[in-house]
Amino acid sequence: MMRTRPLKVALLGCGVVGSEVARIMTTHADDLAARIGAPVELAGVAVRRPSKVRAGIDPALVTTDATALVKRGDIDVVVEVIGGIEPARTLITTALEHGASVVSANKALLAQDGAALHAAAEEHGRDLYYEAAVAGAIPLIRPLRESLAGDKVNRVLGIVNGTTNFILDKMDSTGAGYQEALDEATALGYAEADPTADVEGFDAAAKAAILAGIAFHTRVHLDDVHREGMTEVTASDFRSAREMGCTIKLLAICERAKDGASVTARVHPAMIPLSHPLASVRGAYNAVFVESDAAGQLMFYGPGAGGAPTASAVLGDLVAVCRNRLGGATGPGESAYAALPVSPMGDVVTRYHISLDVADKPGVLAQVATVFAEHGVSIDTVRQQGKDGEASLVVVTHRASDASLTGTVEALRKLDTVRGVASIMRVEGE
Repeated sequence: MMRTRPLKVALLGCGVVGSEVARIMTTHADDLAARIGAPVELAGVAVRRPSKVRAGIDPALVTTDATALVKRGDIDVVVEVIGGIEPARTLITTALEHGASVVSANKALLAQDGAALHAAAEEHGRDLYYEAAVAGAIPLIRPLRESLAGDKVNRVLGIVNGTTNFILDKMDSTGAGYQEALDEATALGYAEADPTADVEGFDAAAKAAILAGIAFHTRVHLDDVHREGMTEVTASDFRSAREMGCTIKLLAICERAKDGASVTARVHPAMIPLSHPLASVRGAYNAVFVESDAAGQLMFYGPGAGGAPTASAVLGDLVAVCRNRLGGATGPGESAYAALPVSPMGDVVTRYHISLDVADKPGVLAQVATVFAEHGVSIDTVRQQGKDGEASLVVVTHRASDASLTGTVEALRKLDTVRGVASIMRVEGE
């Protein structure tokens, strides 16, 4: 039997995502009520510019006083889609203190202060859900937190930023340079006017912290994630990748050590074989590859951003939280019992593709090979091309630690025959 008294929802933010949340709540009101077991009512919308016309939203619901809205006491669920650290952190904490559960899409805040927010939710017996914080519409948080709760996840490897994937895909498919591809992404609305958070990997790093924490039952802070952007990737790198049967993606990689005693989380460009499922992810789409003991290999794919896709994830959380509210229960909270240490990037072992500019004369290859051997880095393949006294030497290693590779490169730079290190890129997905 359906309850007639509605559950009241406060919406913080009414931009691209927030406006879609409000629209779906209105247009799908009957379906949502049937799925939840009670109607849901939009009880207030906090915005910065109240004079802006917002189609389908009663102007009487609009306020600039977000604090007063979350303190009302009759609010059942607060949906936070304003982003950033403050005032979002204070508003979420205040909402929990005043009896509301929270649905958030705020990856930056959760990566930085997720532990404190989970603690506040537990203290006040309320839910904190955030499916929309990672990979937009793709169901990922809930499968990791619930569907795979009985399994042991060993690796999460994914494309979690649509802007960077669009740019790299364009460079790969057309031969465009980085700036040309970025300009097209901006013109099409895939990149912000200031794309730093995307192209320098900050956005993906926040998502990696969240994914690693859930997958490995360990608190992983944003500062624990090694981050490299993709602004230095060149058309030449893509040519090298194609010669190896690879393409280049900006990847978020979260791994459990083979001995199970530690974890790592990192974001950086990498070559991946064209045979890997992630290699075929095109345009602004996201995909995440999960490897676990029992389930094996799973892949989650779909639109990773945008108003409607992200709102879909928000509404999914809203339904779950409202059901919990009606049942007098809460869903899964933070699971950090494993408390595994997060290893530094220097301990990470992977393959490397190194391109060197060298003198075109006898003995150079022997010198370079000696440096690799002295640092314990085994060479898989070498390719050399020379002309007019200059040459390009491409070395692909077997698996080596980041620390040993760093030492190798420092030693190579000291050789008189090495003019420069053109590029270094990791090779993943094998």
